[in-house]
Amino acid sequence: MRATSVRRTGGALNDETGDGWYDAAQTWAMQLAVRDDRQNRPTHLAVCEAAAAAVVLLLTDPRTIDGVWTRPVQRWTDGRIRKVVRRGRNASFKAAVELDGAGVERNGAYVKAFVPGPTGNLPKALAKLQVGGTDMPEHGEPAGPVEHGLEIALTPHFTMTTGKAAAQSGHAAQLALMTMTPADISAWRDSGWAVRVSTPDERAWDNLLRHWPVAVTDGGFTEVPPGTVTALACWARCWEGDQ
Repeated sequence: MRATSVRRTGGALNDETGDGWYDAAQTWAMQLAVRDDRQNRPTHLAVCEAAAAAVVLLLTDPRTIDGVWTRPVQRWTDGRIRKVVRRGRNASFKAAVELDGAGVERNGAYVKAFVPGPTGNLPKALAKLQVGGTDMPEHGEPAGPVEHGLEIALTPHFTMTTGKAAAQSGHAAQLALMTMTPADISAWRDSGWAVRVSTPDERAWDNLLRHWPVAVTDGGFTEVPPGTVTALACWARCWEGDQ
């Protein structure tokens, strides 16, 4: 079964406590922060791999499964699973990463995924991080083989900034997690949530598009036209016959 959307619907939520945390009119998003040291910038693909792993690490955290993060994560997944990628360095980045979330370092790239919340009411430390300028100067090489991890392919048909590509990689990882069997998830966890992100050529992409079980279809709000398939995802059992 192919997942062709980055939207998930769930049961209705009510603000039973009266604390105002749920407001249907609010736009919610998961913020992702990239450490962008001026003298040692990470590569495009490394940021995408770290972002995908960070999203999954947050979603599988015990505090999300049954804890203090459960309600905000559920509120977010009941709408459009929007992700916003930011960047920072030095003191401003250190202040932001003190906030609740899950951080991952991959191939020199560090990305932290934060507990989702309303975009109009971000913590000051997070709001100070820049949304623009997230494009990394070096494309880099994919991680090595991930036998029990996740493979993500990014579309070769459109050029995406690193921030856009990282968000799409996060969507692909999240949809894969939602699609996997418990055995798939267990194997992925045992691999340390290994992720490999690549950009195949157009011929290879078209082949993967026919076979890989997860496809992210973009809403077209930024960088690509509506309906563009931006990313595909596959894990160990998908490989047979795909290459």
